[in-house]
Amino acid sequence: MFSHQQFLWYSTVPSTNDLAGALAERGAREGCAVIAEAQSAGRGRHGRVWSSPPGAGLYISTILRPPTHALSLLTIAAGVAVADAIQRATGLDCQLKWPNDVYAGERKLAGLLAEAGSMEEGDDADDSPRLRYVVLGIGINVMPAAHPADVAARATSIEGELGRGIDRGLLLTELLVSLSARYEELRGGHPQDVLSAWRARSASTLGRAVEWDAGGPRRGVADGIGDDGALLIRTEEGLERVISGEIRWT
Repeated sequence: MFSHQQFLWYSTVPSTNDLAGALAERGAREGCAVIAEAQSAGRGRHGRVWSSPPGAGLYISTILRPPTHALSLLTIAAGVAVADAIQRATGLDCQLKWPNDVYAGERKLAGLLAEAGSMEEGDDADDSPRLRYVVLGIGINVMPAAHPADVAARATSIEGELGRGIDRGLLLTELLVSLSARYEELRGGHPQDVLSAWRARSASTLGRAVEWDAGGPRRGVADGIGDDGALLIRTEEGLERVISGEIRWT
């Protein structure tokens, strides 16, 4: 568990990730969390806007200072933590789609954005530089809201799926507890616990056709994830590993 965890709560901020990043640069402790009920400039992966209307969701960014061995599975672990927390707090079963999206059925329920901070000189034998911190941003759609048309077509919310209200405070508590526990599994050298949980929640996406770009459009079938968190895709040429980039599920 994080020690001396600090919580900063806002009604509206431009971006919880930006605010958490600024705090990290000023030396904020690991586990410090910025929480908001709305963002005016929220963002998702690949520079997309993350629609964050007031009262519709829970937006939280946490400062982490992970050891090097935990980096490759950080967002995998966070996705598991979000899905676990939602189910424990609300009873809603969630699925995971690589690399870190949380779904209810075919609609997106929550997303994550991990942003690396500045580098510092290493203190290992090779004196290699390492990250000073990572800001992990999490956005969860809690209730139905007016989103832009492109978002509304593929998004859902916890209350929309359940047809009833939920306890936001309980959801936040479960999220913080679950995130801390999964992070400690990585730090403690137990990645298989995280990988097993992720694989169990991603079973519905395996066997589906995917497209991605690698010097041109590529196609294959999602086969699972490797122990380093890479997506394994079966193609006509064999099994390929994708470690970053955008996957289009067809």
